[in-house]
Amino acid sequence: MTSQDDLPGASPEPVPPLPPLPAPAPTVAAPAAISPGLEATLKQFATDYMRDRRSERRWKLTFRVLWVLIIVMFLWSALAARKAANMPNGPHTALVEVRGEIASDTDASAERIVSALKSAFEDANAQAVVLRINSPGGSPVQAGIVNDEIRRLKAIHKKKVYAVVEEMCASGAYYIAVAADEIYTDKASIVGSIGVLMDGFGFTGTMQKFGVERRLYTAGENKGMNDPFSPESEKQRAYTQAMLDQIHKQFIRVVKEGRGSRLKETPETFSGLYWNGEEAVRLGLADKFGNLDFVAREVVHAEDVIDYTPKENIAERLAKRFGASIGAGAVRALQGTVNIH
Repeated sequence: MTSQDDLPGASPEPVPPLPPLPAPAPTVAAPAAISPGLEATLKQFATDYMRDRRSERRWKLTFRVLWVLIIVMFLWSALAARKAANMPNGPHTALVEVRGEIASDTDASAERIVSALKSAFEDANAQAVVLRINSPGGSPVQAGIVNDEIRRLKAIHKKKVYAVVEEMCASGAYYIAVAADEIYTDKASIVGSIGVLMDGFGFTGTMQKFGVERRLYTAGENKGMNDPFSPESEKQRAYTQAMLDQIHKQFIRVVKEGRGSRLKETPETFSGLYWNGEEAVRLGLADKFGNLDFVAREVVHAEDVIDYTPKENIAERLAKRFGASIGAGAVRALQGTVNIH
């Protein structure tokens, strides 16, 4: 049998080439060891990154809180304005609050009280003005300004002024109260304390004990008077006492002018003692028993009471809380401040 290859003129069939061999797999090098310095840097980077992210979240939260406060303040102002617009505009009793320490930087400052008094007296629908007092006293200057202004406004507007004592009407607060036509109190209220004090501290003995030398340079022999770290001379002590006695006499004169023949003066009346409301009425320091509602209803005959006292808004409250007045009390205590408490 003859094959195709044996046939004349037939060419041999080409042999297909072999497929190429697969390339060898690349060799993976083992990772190099990380140096301790680089590892510490990477860890610090991660820590800083997370701290920055937390700080960013805190700032976002802070801004959100601030926006909420702004919205609340806006709503509060709108509600206050609406309340003011809806206040009764007919005959009423005007109320002015005297609360807390009487000083230039408190709610019971002369500026705030006088502002309220002017608004109350100038309102034609205010039938009378009631001072509701709950105060231990304070600055004789601030109390004197309010006392003078009450008498001035009474003379101009011909309106009665009544003082209503809540818990306490002592010293500087009583200085204000005696400008009223009548003083009403509760039987258990504290009334009086007609006196003057000036308090402070002296640390000279303590400094000597610890070997601390005070270096104070002054021009004028009395310029450093009442410095808590310097010794006090007898002459300076006598001068201070004379000044307090003079302010006390001013206080006594104001009380006598305000109470007149109603005051049943005793040796203790101006000694700085205080009494409960029942004794105060008996001694003529107050007139009758009664609260705000009683006076508005039974004395003024205008039951509607409108408060003219300036109200502190949220912004002012925040400013006071975070302000720089925290140490003011300590500074006053060191320097010595005259008060009628």
